[in-house]
Formats: sequence, structure tokens, C-alpha cells
Amino acid sequence: MQVYIMRHGEAEGFIGHNFHSDSDRPLTTQGQLEAQLMTNWLTKMNIHFNHIFVSPFVRAQQTCAQVLKNININAITLDFITPEGSAKQLHDFIDGLSPNNVEVPEQALLIVSHMPLVSYLVAELTQGEHAPIFATAGVAQIDYDTQSMRGEFVRMISPHDL
Repeated sequence: MQVYIMRHGEAEGFIGHNFHSDSDRPLTTQGQLEAQLMTNWLTKMNIHFNHIFVSPFVRAQQTCAQVLKNININAITLDFITPEGSAKQLHDFIDGLSPNNVEVPEQALLIVSHMPLVSYLVAELTQGEHAPIFATAGVAQIDYDTQSMRGEFVRMISPHDL
């Protein structure tokens, strides 16, 4: 299974804004552009996602909305994939997607969330071999073996690479 882990695009800061909480912060114009660049890259890579999971925070929802413009699938909002979410819980959730740990090589999923969770998740899936710092709208690809429940880091792409 291919697991793509995406950080949201650049978000508005608290200074000069009156957000009720961190979860209300929207994308900046730059963040929208970053999300669109990465959406174009994902489309060009011709990835057929079986599942897309997204944080409930506004900036992640907006990033995911860009991706969904080019993909005919519904995203599922998961309340536990916020910045303070548990990488172990998300790892267990991913393992639960493949019944009886049956390997489905063509399966691909996308997770749209936040730092530090996205970095911790890469470390969790690769057993600590990689814990990259994500640029805004950056995407990491993990080749995940559902039988061994371990992944191999494939690559990291950010808008600055495109």
C-alpha cells in the first residue's frame, strides 16, 4: 500500500487576526497556491487514492479541498489527526484498513494533517528511520507493507521542488 502524508498549506498567523482557536486558521493566499501546486503534482503522478483522510482544522480542510478538485473521491474527516494527534493511533487505524493484513499493492491513501503529527507518523510507519520536517503542503510517500506493518520511506516532495 502506498501511504501519502501531506501537511496543509501555509496558514494565517494569529497576529492581526481574531481566530477563536488554532483550528480556525485558514490558508493564506500562498498556502492556497502551495496546495494547488501539490494537487497538480499528485494528479500528474496519476495516483488513484482508495481513501483520503483529513484533519477537521480549517487549513487542512482547505488543502484537501484543493486535492479533491482533481480526484473523484470523498474525503473522511478524522477528529484524531490534529497537530497533537497520536501517530500510534493513526498507525493502528491504517492497519485496520486492510482486513486480516491482506496486502493490496495497488491501494493508496492520502492523509492531510499538521506538524508535528505528519513527521511523527512517518517515523511511526518507518520504525523511526525517518522523521522529516515537512514544508507547508509537503508530501511524504511511504511504501507500506500491511503484513509486516512497516513502511519504507520513498520520497518527500514540497512545493519548492516543483
